[in-house]
Amino acid sequence: MSEQIKHECGIAMLRLLKPLEYYEKKYGNKYWALNRMYLLMEKQHNRGQDGAGLASIKFDTMPGVQYIHIAKSNTPQAIQDIFKSAFSDDNFLGEIYMGHLRYGTFGRNEMENLHPFLRESNWKTRSLVLEGNFNLTNIDEMMSKLIELGQHPVKTADTAIILEKIGHFLDKQVETIFKKYKAEGLNNMTITQKIAEELDLSTILKEASKRWDGGYVMAGIVGHGDSFVLRDANGIRPCYYYYDEEIAVVASERPVIQTAFNVLQDDIKELPCGNAIIIKRNGNIKVVPILPEAQPAKCSFERIYFSRGTDSEIYGERKCLGANLRDSILKTINYDVKNTVFSYIPNTASVAFQGLAQSLSEWVDQKRIQDILSAQQQGKLSKEALDEIFSTHPRREYIVVKDVKMRTFITNDEDRESMVAHVYDVTYGQVRNNIDNLVVLDDSIVRGTTLKESIIRILDRLRPKKIVVCSSAPQIRYPDCYGIDMSKLGDFIAFKATIVLLKERGMQNIIDSVYKKSKAQEYLPKEEIVNYVRELYKPFTNEEIAQSITKLLTPQGCNAEVEILYQTIEGLHQACPNNTGDWYFTGKYPTAGGNKVVNTSFINWYEGKTKRAY
Repeated sequence: MSEQIKHECGIAMLRLLKPLEYYEKKYGNKYWALNRMYLLMEKQHNRGQDGAGLASIKFDTMPGVQYIHIAKSNTPQAIQDIFKSAFSDDNFLGEIYMGHLRYGTFGRNEMENLHPFLRESNWKTRSLVLEGNFNLTNIDEMMSKLIELGQHPVKTADTAIILEKIGHFLDKQVETIFKKYKAEGLNNMTITQKIAEELDLSTILKEASKRWDGGYVMAGIVGHGDSFVLRDANGIRPCYYYYDEEIAVVASERPVIQTAFNVLQDDIKELPCGNAIIIKRNGNIKVVPILPEAQPAKCSFERIYFSRGTDSEIYGERKCLGANLRDSILKTINYDVKNTVFSYIPNTASVAFQGLAQSLSEWVDQKRIQDILSAQQQGKLSKEALDEIFSTHPRREYIVVKDVKMRTFITNDEDRESMVAHVYDVTYGQVRNNIDNLVVLDDSIVRGTTLKESIIRILDRLRPKKIVVCSSAPQIRYPDCYGIDMSKLGDFIAFKATIVLLKERGMQNIIDSVYKKSKAQEYLPKEEIVNYVRELYKPFTNEEIAQSITKLLTPQGCNAEVEILYQTIEGLHQACPNNTGDWYFTGKYPTAGGNKVVNTSFINWYEGKTKRAY
């Protein structure tokens, strides 16, 4: 992606199912499990570079001995920092590890905001460590429910609220079991053991998560050793697990499990929507439904951009996304492959570009066959004719180069903007002046600022006849509220372009009507809110909006003709059939909270407010 978009976090959990001595004896290293955790987190570094945290739980410690250890860091080398701390302290070794990588889509990146979080108690069965890859849309509502329960929350962050919500029902169940066995005359030590054995995390999670609205993968460990990972009902956030007789492991992405434990892809399972994997202290593992069934809406942006492309399915899907753009690209260059250079904006678009390049090669091969047959029928098949036919091939070049780091100490705003525009550079000499078209593939176009201020400007220096920028994702028209840093409607170039069209064509009344409808439902329960923002886009085709986007993003003084193309919704779903979540493209939010967020976001834009919608 040519623009930096922060997104959902990453989680990892590792449970050892044998005594610690087993791993040291078998693998010759007492740090074997910690090494695996390091791999699980480092291989998911793409999911969070603002901070990291690691927790361990050690079984069977003596009273007075610390059994929960947590290390956190918000430095640029956060993962290395926390593991340096863990490896330097043998007390950190334990039977359960839980790691978190954070992208701060909202809130500051101070240590107190880093996961995992601890709710501590002198009772192991009441202590809770929690982390998550999530964003909930209804924290205010959940806060009110905690107050109704008689609590007095002092923190309003979503993680703190969830920690207390689960903690409340954990306490409640512990108290119920305690009273039952106390009435039977058992002593407190025996009762404590009974609580650990009978604690039912599935019931606790069902009660705690009843009103959660959003996308999440929530992971937790109770102090005595029970652990869980819960996925939201729509499966918005990804989660995979694997277990055998030695270990159980859960992570946000599948390839990291394959790499860390050298296991086959088919042996790794995706946690079903609305289910939790629960691992008891005694090692029993079960996957159980927690939330009522809902329509799956797995995030398609995971496949387009966020997840690592080393997953075999994601790799194939990204290639398909690129291939699906071929016909529209050929049309816009008037099928002039011979005089077109194809490239991409590094480096996450490289896989989609491979798909596009292969598809173009297939098209050229078919055209060659047709040309040969045609020449043969006309009696004009000769060596010269064949040389001409085979001289046409897709010209693939590495055109756009991003400097890894470029700092400027210029204080003048105008000069600073000029320097920032040079973050990207180009390869000279590959494009023929005013002869060649230049087609560049990007993952997605969100705000378009980098395209206008940097990329298109520097591409124009190559003197192409036409610049075509293609997005392997459809037009982003609506805010995300489930963990991606796309919350302000007015930031999106597709939204801006649509507003321009409405005003140009004398349709301001539609904007005003949508505002009145949105304002009228501002204080309704989220379940009653309708996404009227979708009405803004209805008068126009995708092509009309793309043309408006092109006008907005073409820099003043650009010599080349510019055109911006987008993936279609149909092309997206054909390429990514199992990840149908597309609310940022279509406005079809999988939860009621999504409609509330887009409603608030539009009201904020209309009223000139720049604050977030949640």
